[in-house]
Amino acid sequence: MRRAGKSAVRHGFGRLGLPRLVGLVVLLALTLVKYSDPAPLERFRLWVFDQYLTGKPREAGASPVVVVDIDEKSLARIGQWPWSRAVLARLVDKIGETGAAAIGFDIVFPEPDRLSPPRLADSLSGLTPDMRAGLKGEKDTDTVFAETIARHRVVLGRSGLPQANATETGEPHLPLAMIGGDSSELLPAYPGMLRNLPAFEDAASGVGMFSILSEPDGLIRRVPLAFRVDGKVVPALAIELLRVATGGDALAIKRDSAGVVGVIVGGTMVPTERDGRFWVYYRSDVAKNYVSAVDLLDGRITDAALKGKLVLIGSSAIGLQDIRATPVSAATPGVEVHAQLLETIVAGQQLTRPHLALGIEVIAGLVLGLMMIILVPRLGTLPVLALGLLTAAVTWWAGWLLFERYRLLIDTVYPLLAGFGVFLTLVFLNYWREERQRHEIRAAFQHYLAPALVEKLADQPSLLRLGGETRELTVLFSDMRDFTRIAEGLKGDPQALTGLMNRLLTPLSDAITREGGTIDKYMGDAVMAFWNAPLDVPDHAAHAARAALAMRERLAALNAARQREAEAQGLPVPAPLEIGIGVNTGPCVVGNMGSDFRFDYSALGDAVNLASRLEGLTAHYGEPILIGEATAEALAGRFDLREIGTVQVKGKAEATRIFALLGGISVQEARN
Repeated sequence: MRRAGKSAVRHGFGRLGLPRLVGLVVLLALTLVKYSDPAPLERFRLWVFDQYLTGKPREAGASPVVVVDIDEKSLARIGQWPWSRAVLARLVDKIGETGAAAIGFDIVFPEPDRLSPPRLADSLSGLTPDMRAGLKGEKDTDTVFAETIARHRVVLGRSGLPQANATETGEPHLPLAMIGGDSSELLPAYPGMLRNLPAFEDAASGVGMFSILSEPDGLIRRVPLAFRVDGKVVPALAIELLRVATGGDALAIKRDSAGVVGVIVGGTMVPTERDGRFWVYYRSDVAKNYVSAVDLLDGRITDAALKGKLVLIGSSAIGLQDIRATPVSAATPGVEVHAQLLETIVAGQQLTRPHLALGIEVIAGLVLGLMMIILVPRLGTLPVLALGLLTAAVTWWAGWLLFERYRLLIDTVYPLLAGFGVFLTLVFLNYWREERQRHEIRAAFQHYLAPALVEKLADQPSLLRLGGETRELTVLFSDMRDFTRIAEGLKGDPQALTGLMNRLLTPLSDAITREGGTIDKYMGDAVMAFWNAPLDVPDHAAHAARAALAMRERLAALNAARQREAEAQGLPVPAPLEIGIGVNTGPCVVGNMGSDFRFDYSALGDAVNLASRLEGLTAHYGEPILIGEATAEALAGRFDLREIGTVQVKGKAEATRIFALLGGISVQEARN
């Protein structure tokens, strides 16, 4: 039973450093993962921020922005898109006459107007010469549109392209100044850009990019406030619109060692992420600040509705395919994103993810992970799970509080993942240790205990108290008589001798384990077993007595089988095998005995020595089973016993009474 219950000695995380070491390794690995910020972790973080936004969207108030919507009603009334530039010129004039602060187009005009009369004269067939001459004499609508743009504060939009184009990108109306160093390499970049006709851009008060970059999951949460295109920095449409509306003549990008800090417009810095992207704080309702383009053209909109407003011209029509998904809506017009961006900036309700957020999140993760490493081994799985759930609730609440009160975006997912990841690691290691412990216990005891007892020990390792304890045991010794003579007869055939020993010891061992005995060791032809360790065995003396009687019965069956085999083969009938059995009950020390290199789970004590001496006396008294006085007292009235007398065995100063167990249950026990 070597190294029996070895893992039981190491029971409990507190005594073993490996789980804590593995927990630390996992925690450090999670920290490195946090710094690399893989896409799944980013998506978890963005999901948390979405819960903040949907849980407390920006409160709706008087909006500084009005969207002139090229909606389905307008398309049905005026015609399909694109409209004539003459119509757009009328629309711009209408807006400008209301006293709007500035007008921004969420539309790009890269081609000449196909509906301009001079172009229609060239493209339409079947015209009379007078009709053709009349059309050519009309003013070009592109010229009309450019002149209209020049009369008002208009900002035109540009769109980024995924590939470089031959069209000159052109400089922005006002180059962006760089404060704290060049930030261009940090900004979102496009290889090319779709521009408006040069006449329009020359007439405009400003030009900005309206491209929107979605997150990996397709939602629009952040909008770049500046872009890098072909080596040039171009402001976003919203920033340029603010500059024109405030009469500013300069834009600047400020950076520090961590990256972009913000964009300065109108003397105010708008904070951004390190790459120049801005978190839009969405409100849930989007319809209150919309006016239909056709209603404006038909005079159904009062000047007061647009006076002093930032006006964006865009479309909510589904057919124009400018519909985006945001955290608060699955179908938001693209122009609405720019409108809410402007509202957020003007209202001063910017969402901020500070540059120190990464450090704060890593520290929080380390604290939670270390707490798990320290507490799981000490408190156990369930208490720490309860504590972990409480900690998770507090962590989530802290993140929500920072958002609600200060509009700070701090990732609570990573700290929770770090703590929970370490917790699962420790729980897994604990489970693995328990399974290994059960395996070691099964391996150690499966050949020495009954299967039911082995499973009980594996399921309840605490029943196995190792290291030496004093218990009352009933000890059994069994030895073959005349083994030397039998071995001498088979000295030319060692395989036959081995087979005979296995054939003898197998049924004897089975008789012991069936009665709940623990086989201590085999010594050649001898067997030592005991009862009442490592598990409690009630009435262990009776179990040992029944095992001894069963051993005699199985020996008789073996002798009969050997006789039949010899007669069937025409061989001489072998002499029957005989065994002597000694049984004694008394206090013993039981536990792991041996050295640091090799040990057995065994029993020592005077009771063990007496059982061995009794086995040796069986041949002298002609009795196959001899038991000690304490065993006889435990069996009295239930088994057939006969007192042999009083003997003084070797090694004992006092004489002891010995008894013969006479094979079979008494009449009195049969009645019971």
